Amino acid sequence: MEFANLAIKIMKIKKYLFFGCIALVIIFLLFLMKKNNWMETFLANHFSSDTVFLGKVISSADEFSKLGDPQYQSQILKVTILSGPNKEQEVEIHNGGISTLSIINPDQKIQPGELVTLSRNDNFEGGDYYLIDRYRLGVLLFIFLIFVAAIIIFGRLRGLASLLGLLVSIAVLMLFVVPRILNGDNPLLITFLGSVAIAFLSLYLAHGFNNRTTIALLGTLITIVIAVIMTYIFVSMAKFVGIGTEEAFTLKLNATAVNLHGLILGGIIIGMLGVLDDVTIGQVTSIYEIHQANLSLGFTELYRRGISVGREHIASLVNTLVLAYVGASFPLFLLTVVQSNKYPLWLAINGEPIAVEIVRTIVGSLALIFAVPITTLFAAYYYGEINSNI
Repeated sequence: MEFANLAIKIMKIKKYLFFGCIALVIIFLLFLMKKNNWMETFLANHFSSDTVFLGKVISSADEFSKLGDPQYQSQILKVTILSGPNKEQEVEIHNGGISTLSIINPDQKIQPGELVTLSRNDNFEGGDYYLIDRYRLGVLLFIFLIFVAAIIIFGRLRGLASLLGLLVSIAVLMLFVVPRILNGDNPLLITFLGSVAIAFLSLYLAHGFNNRTTIALLGTLITIVIAVIMTYIFVSMAKFVGIGTEEAFTLKLNATAVNLHGLILGGIIIGMLGVLDDVTIGQVTSIYEIHQANLSLGFTELYRRGISVGREHIASLVNTLVLAYVGASFPLFLLTVVQSNKYPLWLAINGEPIAVEIVRTIVGSLALIFAVPITTLFAAYYYGEINSNI
């Protein structure tokens, strides 16, 4: 018995050491990345382009120009090119001013030492360079590694599995859903197939191959089918065209094969998928724990208690979903308020950009509402039948 307890303690120590070492490696990578800019150097050396370049700002100076009433402020930046055929060359570029008709605020100013992306305009004699944007990949990687470290430290093996599920979901979107839609395939069908694949892979990777995950997957798949039907009906009733936003219009110009009407349908399904997984696995786990706490409970009592928990899920998650959609479209909502002095509010709501977000929110919320009784029914039946057959 003492030997067994000692072995268990050793295993726990090894597990803590394993996750601790992974966390230390990530922290060390964060330190190196911040100190040496190794990611920027790697990209500059191995992913060079003939049209887009990486540059480092050496110096900056303010410049003011007058065009009518407003005074347009810009920056003259001296930049060293870090990638491409003109590597190490120093060039002068502008940030803001008449070309962008903007007055730079302090946050938009680029300081010496910052990395930027720039391109070359060969229409002008001498091939002038112009600023594209700040370089942010290093910061994004820094933030992502903090996210990974937190998952590993607090989630351990389950956290690693959920991270793998996230990566698989992104891979399905980038390697299957996006290419097929850009190729001209039906966005709703492709998104449905991609959602099924994401639900299957992410649920089993994050929660393991067990009965609870299978029941949650069944509830998720049925709810996805219901959501697809609702989305098709509601979008058809509203007669959305799909060019209500500047991004959609630009996409249509650059990828003429894309079905923008179907893209709205697919976007609604993808938007509610992540929260849907959370609802179904949460309901099944609740039923399982209730069953384990009292093995004498049958199907009816398990369902009743599970629905009671589900109502709390619905109350919180619908609010979460609405706020998530509002947050993602916050500039659009602010613009609606700003324009309310010129146009009546109902006209803004009637417009496709706002109307699409309303339909997206309602479909997502309805999907969550339907997922609760559907998943609870399957879980209560399964664990209630197990109890009755013992």
